[in-house]
Amino acid sequence: MPSSQPDPMLVQLGSHRWLVPLLADLAAHKGARFVELLHRLELPRDSCKRTLDAAAAIGWVQRNPGHGHPLRPEYILTEAGKVAAARAATIAEAQQEIGLPPGAATRWGLPLVVGIGMGHDRFNALSRLLAPATPRALSQGLTALGNHGLVVREVLDARPPSSRYDLTGSGRLLAEACF
Repeated sequence: MPSSQPDPMLVQLGSHRWLVPLLADLAAHKGARFVELLHRLELPRDSCKRTLDAAAAIGWVQRNPGHGHPLRPEYILTEAGKVAAARAATIAEAQQEIGLPPGAATRWGLPLVVGIGMGHDRFNALSRLLAPATPRALSQGLTALGNHGLVVREVLDARPPSSRYDLTGSGRLLAEACF
């Protein structure tokens, strides 16, 4: 029987578009300066700042208390952030392997992929699983995942018509990386 609760860490990782690539970068480089993050992730200044603020609010990133020396990073991972960053690095690697650009997923994209991978193949089942998500957000997330070739929708010939969702091969790779 499929799980009835979404993974809280995965929901938090999906809460900001650039959180997965940012955490993966901080893990790979053992911290970073703000300008380095801007250039490596090719982000606008505002997006980078908002994502860093969100990661700090969650408790995954902190400003380096020893910052000031040219060789010390400005932002570092907390202990909880190291766990999240390891998972983010796995997800970012899978996204790169399937050709999905960083930041391409919607807020509910990763939880949707995992939910479908766990057997929640109907819209209402996904809606119950990801309870705080609105139907519009789920619909947009499923559409975006379909556009990226991660999810396929099958319309069932029934009264009333209904549909089920399934993962493509690329979607299964991403779902496995999210577990």
